[in-house]
Amino acid sequence: MSASSISHRIWSVVWSAILAFLILSFGQTAWVALLVANLKTSPAIPWAVAVMSIILWLMWQYLGGKGWPRRTSETRRRYLRANPVSGQVWAWAMLAGVLSIVALTGSWIVMTQLVKMPGNVLLPDFSRLPMLTAVLVVVMASLVSPITEESAFRGYCQVILEGEFRGVVAVLISSVLFALAHLTQGFLWPKLLVYFLVGVAFGVMAYLTGSILPGIAVHIIADLTFFTLVWPYDTTRQLVWKGGADLWFWLHTLQAILFTVLAVIAFKRLARLRNHVHAVEGRPLSG
Repeated sequence: MSASSISHRIWSVVWSAILAFLILSFGQTAWVALLVANLKTSPAIPWAVAVMSIILWLMWQYLGGKGWPRRTSETRRRYLRANPVSGQVWAWAMLAGVLSIVALTGSWIVMTQLVKMPGNVLLPDFSRLPMLTAVLVVVMASLVSPITEESAFRGYCQVILEGEFRGVVAVLISSVLFALAHLTQGFLWPKLLVYFLVGVAFGVMAYLTGSILPGIAVHIIADLTFFTLVWPYDTTRQLVWKGGADLWFWLHTLQAILFTVLAVIAFKRLARLRNHVHAVEGRPLSG
């Protein structure tokens, strides 16, 4: 490989990372700013949710090719990769994704019992909010992250990387960047490892389906699960080194292992389906 080819690949990684973090920063910063302002001024009226809905829609339209400059419209549309998929592909992608989330939920809980970690510092105290505000904030938070992160990392970032690297390498690089984006929760290797594996699952899904749409759907389910059933209880879990491994620890360990195996099987089925579609359409396979 020539020096110019290597430098071009390095620039592709840098450029894809820049675009991903710009998209992520815009969406997340807008939501946090609106939420903080809302909760400080009028927590009983969740106006931030309505404003953020408009911002998300405008961002989605622009990333998908709408607006100025027109000369970049097709590139933006291609980078977003919000392509429609068949019902069969949707079904297998959703199955593989949900199985992955169940596996990673078990892994996260096991990690919090093996390594002492603080709770999620970005999680608001929902107990102090009016019920309507709390519900709508959770719903919007479960939309903001999936839409911005899938657009940023499995869309723009990974599409650029797939143009320079094999699919598996592109997925791994985008997953590393995705994990680094969660350093806002602290430099904690167990959490970063889980986020890396989340990135791998969503990255493989986007690569095999040629779309970020199934990933967004699964990501929404994942965030709703973590916001309501996992993160609020992280600080209450006892380390196995102090209280021993109870029945729930072993059940979550089994959950992580069993559903990882099932997810791999589902992804293999999705890959065979992809290969079949490409063969029927006469398109060459990449990666």
